[in-house]
Amino acid sequence: MESLNNGSGFNEVELESFQRQIADRFQDLGSVSSDELLSLPWVRKLLDVFLSCEEEFRGILVNNKGRLMKPPLDRLIADFYERSAKSLDVCNAIRDGLDQIKQWQKLMEIVICALGHCNVNKNNTNKRILGEGQVRRARKALSELAVGLVDDKDSSQPLALRNRSFGRNNNSSNSQSKDQHRLGYFRSLSWNVSRSWSAAKQLQAIGNNMVSPRANEITATNGLAMLVFTMGNVLLFVMWALVAAIPCQDRGLQVHFYMSRQFPWAASILSLHDKIMEESRKKDRKNTSGFLMEIYQIDKCSRSLSELTGSVQFPISEEKEKELRQRVEEMGQVYEAVTAGLEPLEKKVRELFHRIVHSRTEGLDCLGRGHNSE
Repeated sequence: MESLNNGSGFNEVELESFQRQIADRFQDLGSVSSDELLSLPWVRKLLDVFLSCEEEFRGILVNNKGRLMKPPLDRLIADFYERSAKSLDVCNAIRDGLDQIKQWQKLMEIVICALGHCNVNKNNTNKRILGEGQVRRARKALSELAVGLVDDKDSSQPLALRNRSFGRNNNSSNSQSKDQHRLGYFRSLSWNVSRSWSAAKQLQAIGNNMVSPRANEITATNGLAMLVFTMGNVLLFVMWALVAAIPCQDRGLQVHFYMSRQFPWAASILSLHDKIMEESRKKDRKNTSGFLMEIYQIDKCSRSLSELTGSVQFPISEEKEKELRQRVEEMGQVYEAVTAGLEPLEKKVRELFHRIVHSRTEGLDCLGRGHNSE
């Protein structure tokens, strides 16, 4: 690459450092075992990586404000913020997906209570003989779980929820209310998503026309064009991974990533993409509503318990009851993992949403002031 350092502002060393940090972070994300990949803690770590990259990206832009208003960078920056605005719908869909997992969590709690562990958050050594009523109650909850866990593209279950946004009920500060007042554009994108909304189409819209900058654009922007392109790909991949992991409306993973392996960060992101796609092809995960590891564990436990409760005869034998309690213990462990991971991830998605809103507002304000002063 031709030297970018012209004595001021952004330079080639900074660009290489930024790209290398992205490569290292995504390589770290991809170095986990298959049991950790796409788990609730892993998804939270993915968002931490994005927020760190975005903070550094934002800092570089702030330090190069004078360049942002000049073509072709002004157009590239505006395109990036348009993509980031489209990602807000994905954040809302993911939030609804997490709400759906909460409903499954409640069904798990019903099963655990019905089959002998009433105090799911406490140590309870009291045992009781299982009766037909308790088993019927568990079967009903397991049946509802089975229906919810299947990836039904025709289901309208989450649609009734998709008219909310992270900021809509949040009146915690005057600054946030001012932001909401100013961002009417975001209301149209993320507060009232139609029933025909599609996660797959939204991902395609985020990645639409994302092409590597030409050599003259890189030179004219002192390398900042490549910075924007890099961050655009990070944004697209993170949104894609969220859709892969969490239940949402009309999921689809057939997204083309416009990156050549010649970029320092491309190999680690593409490798992680391949690992997630490999998980999606596994027989026991193909038809699930999300590839989150905990969803797979819920599905596995609920299937096992459904088979057992379906074959129970009364009075129940001591051997069968022991087997049931063992399966319930396994479901209890999954329940605890979901309980521990769900709320922190929801907070992280909320943080992601607000960061995108604030960064976009700041960037477009800067572009607007620059054009108005010309």
